[in-house]
Amino acid sequence: MPRRRKRPCIKKAPILEKKPRGIKKAEKANIEKVSWHLRVIDRDGPFGWDNVDCKETIWEIIEKLSKFEKLMWPEILNRNNHPIHISRLCSEAKRRLKEIGQEDIDELISFRLNGKKRLWGIRELNVLKILWWDPNHLVCLSPQRHT
Repeated sequence: MPRRRKRPCIKKAPILEKKPRGIKKAEKANIEKVSWHLRVIDRDGPFGWDNVDCKETIWEIIEKLSKFEKLMWPEILNRNNHPIHISRLCSEAKRRLKEIGQEDIDELISFRLNGKKRLWGIRELNVLKILWWDPNHLVCLSPQRHT
């Protein structure tokens, strides 16, 4: 019996253009109200929540977050509240992200409560996963103006 040669066959030609699938989800996230998750909250480390020393501080944070819950991301993100690329974080913050298994993210969101006080989290669609409390603005040092 003669041997048959095997030849690859294609049922249909592959689609060469790429179409992102998450665009609709991302667009929808901008028109939904913001919500919060606490499952990745970091209690230890230099920016951990175990360092919060005062009931007043907790209520100040809760009050600010409750105001944000009435808004959508485009209304929240501005000069005071904005994404920060991981490369701009201090070495201690980068090290801590690795320790808690969050080193695969590209950016964190910085929320300014007042003065130097910052709340840090990971944005996932319309949800902010609250991560750190930074009362002295040390996670990402701002360049000094007029220097």
